[in-house]
Amino acid sequence: MKNKINFKEYLTLVVGMFIISAAVYYLMMPSKIVVGSISGLVMVMSNFLPFKISTMTFVLNMVLLLLGFIFIGKDFGVKTVITSILLPVFLGIFEVVTPKVPMLTDDPLVNTICYVLVVSFGQAMLFNANASSGGLDVVAKFMNKYFHMEIGKALTIIGFLTAASSVFVYDRKTLAISLLGTYLCGMVLDNFIDGFKIRKRVCILSGQYREIQDFIVHELHRGATLYPAYGGYDNKEKTEVVTILTRTEYAQLLNYIHKADPKAFVTVSTVGEVIGEWGNNQRRGARL
Repeated sequence: MKNKINFKEYLTLVVGMFIISAAVYYLMMPSKIVVGSISGLVMVMSNFLPFKISTMTFVLNMVLLLLGFIFIGKDFGVKTVITSILLPVFLGIFEVVTPKVPMLTDDPLVNTICYVLVVSFGQAMLFNANASSGGLDVVAKFMNKYFHMEIGKALTIIGFLTAASSVFVYDRKTLAISLLGTYLCGMVLDNFIDGFKIRKRVCILSGQYREIQDFIVHELHRGATLYPAYGGYDNKEKTEVVTILTRTEYAQLLNYIHKADPKAFVTVSTVGEVIGEWGNNQRRGARL
């Protein structure tokens, strides 16, 4: 197991699981919509077993983790263990603080859409921290290992089967909305994950390139690459500074450039994903 986890990652896991747990307890459960997840399965089970939602979630998560360690191996990591424990803990707290929660609206479809938006944001936070919410992800990994099925396809199948289980306790309208919600959840999650990965590639032509480079490296703690360039109009040699930043860092850089060299020529493009050491460059000022 990978035991190293820093404070920022731990905080992300806690906040992400809090958002997911709140979405489940305050949005999904009152509406009785079974969106494909461990929580949706527990909702169906609660109609047959006289236990609290938090208790059944904890037991089911622990059983799945144990089976995962036995049949898949110790590649889950400490993050999966933490998230699997946090979900029932938060649900237990919500059960004590607010034992009876009314539906957000009288329209189950609106409630489902609200749930999908909130829970997908929390899940995207976990994926951005290279973690998952555990639960049925373990089953997906099992299917991947023994049936050679892609993780994404396995999760989709499990999600739809879980949503379909609502037919045993709810009406056909709830079944249809549950299946639709499961499908939408995957789409919205992909969009949120893409949003977390988006970066800005900034190219700067300026006579003050040394000062701008120094700001990027020592103030933003990002790398910068210098390229020789030649002006097509005046044929003069120039130096272009290229860097990749987050949206917040890009705004800081733009404010600095407006003060340091208002005549600087800046072009900006959107980068869908950065792979490699970029994420570790912060606080080290590494070169691109």
